[in-house]
Amino acid sequence: MIHKISAEHLSQDLIDEIITKGYKLELSDDSRARILRCREYLEKKIAEADTPIYGVTTGFGSLCDINIDADQMAELQVNLIMSHACGIGNRLPNEVVKIMLLLKVQSLSYGHSGCKLDTVERLVDFFNNDIYPIVYEQGSVGASGDLVPLAHLSLPLLGLGEVEYKGERMSGEDLLNRMGWQPIHLGSKEGLALLNGTQNMSALAVWSLIKAKRIVAWADTIAAMSLEAFDGRTEPFNVAVHWVRAHRGQLATAVKMNELLRNSEMASQPKTNVQDPYSFRCIPQVHGAVKDTLSYVKGIIYIEINAATDNPTICPEEDLIISAGNFHGEPIALPMDFLCIAMSELGNISERRTYKLVSGKRGLPSFLVAEPGLNSGFMIAQYTAASIVSQSKTLCMPSSADSIPTSQGQEDHVSMGANAGTKLLRITDNTERVLAIELFTAAQALDFRRPLRTSPILERIHSAYRERVPFITHDVVMYPYIAETVRFMREYGEE
Repeated sequence: MIHKISAEHLSQDLIDEIITKGYKLELSDDSRARILRCREYLEKKIAEADTPIYGVTTGFGSLCDINIDADQMAELQVNLIMSHACGIGNRLPNEVVKIMLLLKVQSLSYGHSGCKLDTVERLVDFFNNDIYPIVYEQGSVGASGDLVPLAHLSLPLLGLGEVEYKGERMSGEDLLNRMGWQPIHLGSKEGLALLNGTQNMSALAVWSLIKAKRIVAWADTIAAMSLEAFDGRTEPFNVAVHWVRAHRGQLATAVKMNELLRNSEMASQPKTNVQDPYSFRCIPQVHGAVKDTLSYVKGIIYIEINAATDNPTICPEEDLIISAGNFHGEPIALPMDFLCIAMSELGNISERRTYKLVSGKRGLPSFLVAEPGLNSGFMIAQYTAASIVSQSKTLCMPSSADSIPTSQGQEDHVSMGANAGTKLLRITDNTERVLAIELFTAAQALDFRRPLRTSPILERIHSAYRERVPFITHDVVMYPYIAETVRFMREYGEE
């Protein structure tokens, strides 16, 4: 399957399809024409220039007042990439790196960056051949774009740095030899076009959004199963309650909960409890707020991934080359920090439901085993959830609240958006694990309500889950079942 890079905007759902279904990229004729037109315009302006052009005929950052001779312009761009490759820490996941490649190609294709066509085509080659440059988590302050991670993304174009190809880690030089490719010879401005931009932050945001969409959907399903297992009341999900407040996510969650609980024997049983704890009663309000946050962040990221974000911006139609600040990550750093809080809260309320299920209330045995005391049952599964939730809370300090000046004060306010992105991905993964522990616990608790049955939808899910994770009759090693629950959540519906 082919996706043509064009002026048509990318969306989160389209990127998900491109990445997960193995699409190949191809530049449209229009994209090629825009790239060529911009390059020709830039070369003409360089030849005619009697004033400095930042990053083209000058140094970078605080070195912007140093002029560069014409015969050194290509060397300047190579030096830029090499000197900026200062990443450290863990590798970014291959999925994030692949999204980075896609977003960089999309951004360069608009014809506002001045890249040569062969440079963009080599990025396409990397994407199409599943070549993953080794990019590190740490190093970007998210202001002149993602300089450090994008330098690591770009090094292999020159036969430098490292890549993963067919499961093997190798040097950029070895990769080019294996593929029979020559190193790209960078022209003026190209290093800056490759390194300026928000593609690292944006890729982290997109991949987190893709994962969060699935996780948020699971949260409702798992919460409904926990409600049934806890013998909870359904009145708090009556849509009449939610119309009088009318937050979109809250309404959607109430509707979803009613769908999940429809025709349940357990839900129709008379209740002795007058009220449920907030972690059950306020599912629409909390899950709904998370959904509204997700929707807001998705809209902001949609704008960002369809933008030209390097510097200077080249506008051939207006006969302008403007040094400005489209690389600054603030527009997406703030929303990513917001989503960190929302995803953390989703895990927070999930852990509280798990706690209630193991507490020996409403006819359920303590820690959900038939012989508590001899067996600890699900006691420590809840500890694990609590530990993860606490970690997510500590990660919710907003990265965008900090700024450390760089480049001798020329870059005196930075977004720290890359740190927001790596935190967001970590919190999203944490929330998935906490929900997996709730599912593991809720399925166990549900079986103590037999022979009563829950709704047909939840029974199907429970039955599929039981094919992979058994009912726990006595103490066993638990961690493989938690890991299998995570896999089940990722794979159910695709089987």
